[in-house]
Amino acid sequence: MTKIAHCFTDVRAVLFDLDGTLIDSAPDLAAAVDKMRLTRGMHSLPLAHYRRMAGAGARGMLGVAFGITPEHPDFNTLREEFFCNYEQCLTQRTQVFKGVPELLAALDRSKLPWGVVTNKSARFTMPLTTAMPLFATARTIISGDTTPHAKPDPQPLLEAAQRMNIPPERCIYVGDDERDIVAGLAAGMGTVAVTYGYLGQKADTSQWGAHATINCAEGLLQLIATA
Repeated sequence: MTKIAHCFTDVRAVLFDLDGTLIDSAPDLAAAVDKMRLTRGMHSLPLAHYRRMAGAGARGMLGVAFGITPEHPDFNTLREEFFCNYEQCLTQRTQVFKGVPELLAALDRSKLPWGVVTNKSARFTMPLTTAMPLFATARTIISGDTTPHAKPDPQPLLEAAQRMNIPPERCIYVGDDERDIVAGLAAGMGTVAVTYGYLGQKADTSQWGAHATINCAEGLLQLIATA
C-alpha cells in the first residue's frame, strides 16, 4: 500500500467497481465472444488472450476476438450478438475474487455501508447482482447507464454517494482500471487501485494517481484501520 492519505481517516462508505474488483467475470465474457468466433469457423482463443481487456466490455472483447474498434461498420451488430450471448451465461463461470466475501462481511459487521459503481449496463448488472448472494447487502448499485455519463466521468460516483446520503469526500472508491481512479479523484473521493484485477491497457497502477494500492481484497481493511 502506498500514499495512505488523510481522506481515509473518516471513511463512511466504500464503493467498488464490479468486474475485475469484486468479481472475475472474464471467463463468461470470454466465452460469450469466443462463441462468436466458433460460429464463424474460427479457432477458439484461450482465456488468457481475453482476460486483460475484460474490464472494457464489448469494446475489449470484440477487439481481442476480431481486431475491430467501435468505428468498424459491423461493430454495433457484433456487439448486440455478444450481448445476447453474454446474457445467456452471466454467472456460469463468474467467480468472486479471493478475500472479497470476507471483506464485505467485515464492512457489514462494522456497519460501514458499501455499494457498486460499474460501467456495465443495467441490462447485465441487475440480473447478475440479483443472482449472486454476495450483493445482498449492497446499499446501492450504479450501472453504466444509470447516469448520462459513465466513468471516467465522476457522475456515477456522485450519484452513488447521493443515494447513500454520504458526502463524496467521506467515500472510498476501489477499482482495477485507470478510469476508476480518474473518476474517483474527480468526485473528491479517496481512491484505491487494486492490482489483482484486469488493469486494462495501462497496467502500471503506480501511474494512475491513486491514494493507495492494494494487492488483495483484505488489504482494504488494513488500509482503513491504519489510516
